[in-house]
Amino acid sequence: MAAAESDREVPSALCTEFLNFSAKDTASKWLQVTDLYKEVYQHLARYVPKIYCLGPNLNPQSEDLLAQLLLQAPLEWYLCGEDPSTGLAKLEQNNQPSQLCGHVFRVGEPTYSCRECAADPTCVLCMQCFLGSVHKEHRYRMTTSGGGGFCDCGDTEAWKKGPYCQKHEPNISDSCQEDPLAHLSTDMIARCYNVFAIVLKYAVDMLTWDKEDELPPGLEPPDRGDTYYCMLFNDEVHTYEQVIYTLQKAVNCTQKEAVSFATTVDRDGRKSVRFGDFAFCEQAKSVIVRNTSRQSKPLRVQVMHSSVVAHQCFALKALHWLGHVIGYSDALRRILCQVGLERGPEGENSSLVDTLMLCDSKMWKGARNVYHQLFMSSLLMDLKYKKLFAIQFAKNYRRLQTDFMEDDHERVVSVTSLSVQLFTVPTMARMLITEENLMTTIIRTFVDHLRHRDLQGRFQFERYTAQQAFKFRRVQSLIGDLKYVLISRPTEWSDQLREKFLEGLDTFLELFKCMQGMDPVVRQVGQHIEMEPEWEAAFTLQMKLTHIISMMQEWCATDERVLIEAYKKCLTALTHCHSGFTDGEQPITLSMCGHSVDTIRYCVSQEKVSIHLPVSRLLAGLHVLLSKMEVAYRFPEQLPLSELSPPMLIEHPLRCLVLCAQVHAGMWRRNGFSLVNQIYYYHNVKCRVEMFDKDLIMLQAGASMMDPNHFLMIVLSRFELYHIFSSADCRKSYNRENTNKDVVQQNNTLIEEMLHLIMMVVGERFEAGVGQVEGCDEIKREIIHQLCIRPMAHSELVKALPENENKETGMERVIDCVASFKKPGVTGRGLYELRPECAKQFNLYFHHYSRADQSKAEEAQRKLKRQNGEDMALPPPMLPPFSPLFASLVNILQCDVLLGMLGAVLQWAVEPSGGHWSESMLQRVLHLIGMGLLEEQQQLKNSSEDHDVSFNFTLKISRPGEAPSNTASVLALLENLQNAPHLEVHKDMIRWILKMVASIKTMRELTASTYTVTASGSHGQEEMVCDKDKAERKRKAEMARLRREKIMAQMSEMQRHFINENKELFKQSLEELYASASTSTSLEHSPTSSDAALVCVGPRRSRPREKRQVVTCILCQEEQEIRADSKAMVLAAFVQRSTVMSKNRKRPPHDPEHYDPLFMHPDLSFGTHTGSCGHIMHSHCWQRYFEAVQAKEQRRQQRLRVHTSYDVGNGEFLCPLCECLSNTVIPLLPGTKGSNGCEQPGLGQWLKISGQQIKAMHSAHRKLHPVSVDAVEETVEEQCPAPESFRIDYTPMSPYSSTIKEMLTTFGTATYKVGLKVHPNEQDPRVPIMCWGSCAYTIQSIERLLVDEEKPLFGSLPCRQDDCLSSLARFGSACWTAASQPSVQGHYIRLVAVTLTPNGSPQGQGSHPPLKLVHLSKCISAGMDVPPGQKGTVWRCRCVLC
Repeated sequence: MAAAESDREVPSALCTEFLNFSAKDTASKWLQVTDLYKEVYQHLARYVPKIYCLGPNLNPQSEDLLAQLLLQAPLEWYLCGEDPSTGLAKLEQNNQPSQLCGHVFRVGEPTYSCRECAADPTCVLCMQCFLGSVHKEHRYRMTTSGGGGFCDCGDTEAWKKGPYCQKHEPNISDSCQEDPLAHLSTDMIARCYNVFAIVLKYAVDMLTWDKEDELPPGLEPPDRGDTYYCMLFNDEVHTYEQVIYTLQKAVNCTQKEAVSFATTVDRDGRKSVRFGDFAFCEQAKSVIVRNTSRQSKPLRVQVMHSSVVAHQCFALKALHWLGHVIGYSDALRRILCQVGLERGPEGENSSLVDTLMLCDSKMWKGARNVYHQLFMSSLLMDLKYKKLFAIQFAKNYRRLQTDFMEDDHERVVSVTSLSVQLFTVPTMARMLITEENLMTTIIRTFVDHLRHRDLQGRFQFERYTAQQAFKFRRVQSLIGDLKYVLISRPTEWSDQLREKFLEGLDTFLELFKCMQGMDPVVRQVGQHIEMEPEWEAAFTLQMKLTHIISMMQEWCATDERVLIEAYKKCLTALTHCHSGFTDGEQPITLSMCGHSVDTIRYCVSQEKVSIHLPVSRLLAGLHVLLSKMEVAYRFPEQLPLSELSPPMLIEHPLRCLVLCAQVHAGMWRRNGFSLVNQIYYYHNVKCRVEMFDKDLIMLQAGASMMDPNHFLMIVLSRFELYHIFSSADCRKSYNRENTNKDVVQQNNTLIEEMLHLIMMVVGERFEAGVGQVEGCDEIKREIIHQLCIRPMAHSELVKALPENENKETGMERVIDCVASFKKPGVTGRGLYELRPECAKQFNLYFHHYSRADQSKAEEAQRKLKRQNGEDMALPPPMLPPFSPLFASLVNILQCDVLLGMLGAVLQWAVEPSGGHWSESMLQRVLHLIGMGLLEEQQQLKNSSEDHDVSFNFTLKISRPGEAPSNTASVLALLENLQNAPHLEVHKDMIRWILKMVASIKTMRELTASTYTVTASGSHGQEEMVCDKDKAERKRKAEMARLRREKIMAQMSEMQRHFINENKELFKQSLEELYASASTSTSLEHSPTSSDAALVCVGPRRSRPREKRQVVTCILCQEEQEIRADSKAMVLAAFVQRSTVMSKNRKRPPHDPEHYDPLFMHPDLSFGTHTGSCGHIMHSHCWQRYFEAVQAKEQRRQQRLRVHTSYDVGNGEFLCPLCECLSNTVIPLLPGTKGSNGCEQPGLGQWLKISGQQIKAMHSAHRKLHPVSVDAVEETVEEQCPAPESFRIDYTPMSPYSSTIKEMLTTFGTATYKVGLKVHPNEQDPRVPIMCWGSCAYTIQSIERLLVDEEKPLFGSLPCRQDDCLSSLARFGSACWTAASQPSVQGHYIRLVAVTLTPNGSPQGQGSHPPLKLVHLSKCISAGMDVPPGQKGTVWRCRCVLC
């Protein structure tokens, strides 16, 4: 495939023509002609084919040079009217630069967004602007760009404050900006207009040209050759491997050439793979099409004439040139914008900009990228023309999106991606809504592309083909555009904006009608479902629309008229939806506890039910806003509240919640995992705000407008529990009703879920508008209940909280009020812990708890109460009052139906042998009773008079049942249960309830005593009942007291009897106890154990306490004790050369092969620093992990090998836990055993041993470096026998296991390789020196850092630095086991000789350069715990030196 170099040389004829060519003369000629368009086209037709595409191998440098001289230079001469270098410089000098930065981001470039000041998350800054702005001191988010956007610095609408960096700060004197065109002469403007119009039209014509063998009129070459290119185009269907294999077959190239072709096609969008005559190229095309059309559509291949390809190449260059030229002057930018947006003779959509947009899907990737960048540097940099461009974009929006659906390129290279630059500008978005009805256009375009519906008109995703699924994924980008339009709420409304927004809301409700009730499910009975139905598409759509729904409600909340109209429209849509849902709805009448209600018969377990109810949920959100904005109280006549049908409002949300309860009860197991997954996401933090939470609010809204007894009877009917509680003898019959254990278990679970639902309806008041709370109270409550489970890290809390459209949770605003931060410990991450005063807000039945979360939270809170010595009751917390619109919900707690249900469950619990009830059921009943008591107590506290409080829960639970049943009251049942032996776990809660009842009655008595109240007959009857119950309770309490006293007396007697029988044993135990106590007391006050009496150096040196160190591997999670004979445990570490403390950075680098690193120069020109993240692994676990990283890197395809943060080839990897950069590991070693203080020698013995050691060192030194024979003979006479550990032939035994020695070698070699920049060589004698030097340098750098921060030495070290230093120091004392023994001894002799000899160098050695004594001392300290027997006094000089 490769062509000869001569094929690509510039022809001699072109060289001659180039020598005779003058750009100035050509421009002068153009100034005199009447038809400039024709002249320029003739010039291009003549020269472009001679410059571009002359052979198979392109030469971009030569082409660009010739294009600049022959094509662009005449245009610049004509444009400026003089030498371009002079003319363009004048333009740049007179130009007033734009306040907008406009820097276009490249792929992977970092971008910064201020979380406090950005109008939305799409507002970003480039690095230069960010560093020069006020936002660097704020909370910010850093991301990498996908390419295509630009910096928003200078855009006042993008930032709440600080819109300018220092570079783009506007000049106050230039406050009134004049027209940039005023600086240009009329002739200059005309010439610019002519040149831009011709060049831009030429570029547009060529980039949108679809004929392969012809050129547009006026561009036909004088000499047409018979040369063609086989041009391969990119698509997103075929893989790299398919393209490479096909190219090898089609054009007979090597794999390397095929990979190069495929990479270029993927990057630029197209690439010529064959050059020659037509037949030669057509052959390659047929092979490519044939090989790629077997399983999908074939690769796009065109055989194009070389002249066509040449002009398209220059068209791209021309667009680059236009972008470059307009950068000199804003005036030129405006002229180009005028040219691009000027309408042609065809009228609508005839401008050059329109042509480019509408032909976007027909162009290849490289052409799209070039003209997109031109748009961003021209149209989007000028507010006036940005508005005009936005209007044209909105007019063509439907067609552009349709083309994008048919295209197979990613959105980032589509013109539709420019929507983010237009729709996120608040003023522009509202202008497009009012003038172009953009909101309606986006929603209708979205709905039109989801055509697959069922007979009721609802979306149906289960029969989607692969092509339809592909379109569904692409159509989701429209939801992003709608989010951009709504992301900034209006502060002022015009009548036209109201009209267009409500029109868009109508269209949005049409979309919701298609979603209401989609993907219904029917319970499988008998046989398991054969094929899992499609459910992901519907939930994907729901998750994409979640923030849109929230933003719609926020828009409605900013204007009362809009809110009222939106509520009416939503109610009408819901009524329309209900008219179509009639499956199994037969009218019935329910009667219970003297109340009756007309409803419908509907069994969730038998009929269709859907989890998707967006219309109902939107109405719920608007209903809350009516309360929050007080619209329902100020304009009741404008609202259709009287037309509301509460049973209709609650019907479908109630069915959905019953479905969840039945799934938890195991009734839908045969429906497979698809339904389980739907229930999971229904409660998940990503969906619950607009699904589960809104269903609960709709139930609250409906229940607040109904009789509570009617509401509960409907709830019982939907849960299919009405038959259990409605019978007159339900308290007795349920135990004998069912013998089927599965049915009983299901019914028990359903009762538990129903009671939990009632708790949530009455107790969930932390939504602003439902309860009298602030917006931050809901977030506080979420955080409190998450921290009640366990202390959590910041990231865990963020994941547990819902995000808004700006990806913010609001946690930072409230976290300090409810939690305290615990600094990182051994785990390496900080945790938030709940403040003790917030624990009282814990609600065991918090509505966002899963069953697992509830169990963990209950266990944690009971454990906390046990530690604090409190009773084990977990009562409900105090709740804020309801808003007036929802105030009637509290009556559910005192209604007859609920009291009947509570009494029935309590009666079942009295008879434990029945077995047809559960402790969870009883626990929920007690919780509901506690909620009622707290509500009554709160109302009593907040009221001035007793008769003002209509809520009298204590009275209701004190009443016995009416004749003929005469059942016991709830309070009497509780008193019976208090002493039930089978309910030991609930006694604390029952006791708390009884105390609350007594307290409330006391409050009522105190309140009643201060006022004169006329007692009615009924009141007298109630008092008689109360007195009777009070006397009964007093009698029972007295009996219980006597029984407890009798039991205590029996226990005391048994204790005395046992002591008398075992007097001797008891006496001996007491003596042992006193002895151990006195021993511990003496040890505590002994000077050896006191920190103040510890001695580090000298005869009385204290023996350090040996601590057993057990660590956990982060990879296998196994624990292991650090011992010398065990498997190696290692720390991930990073070794690097450092010049941080250098005093002379100009010192030339040393020769690494001959450099002696033993003595560090005082200027510390460089050092070797070791750092660690502190995470521990087994050595074999780390080796397997690193081998996996290497294998993964080798498996990565060449095209995916983009720049990463680490270099595997250089031994680098990321810590498996924290992803900290590392390149080696440090072995963890046990601490060295110190000697007892009594073993220290006296002065005479010290002098003798020191002399022997010094003589032994001199002897060893002479043997390593021989001198004259006479000198040796003289020395031998003076020698005396050296201790065994100081003999030259002494070889100490290594105490470490083989794996530890292997890791010692690994770290030592890594330090040597990085520190000296050489290839690894574990035999090099400098390895231990580099290890000691690294230890010393690391200690010195940390010491300097602590000094600068005014912190004590080793007093404020994080655990990772502490572990790193400890491991380094121990490694320094152990590295002799992995090195040559003579080398280590020789290094030490040289080091000690420098400190002991008068001239600073050992005998026979030349003088050393000046030494860094601090570094030397630390080096000795790090390395000189050499073999175990060499513990003489000289070796301990490290303590003195340090």
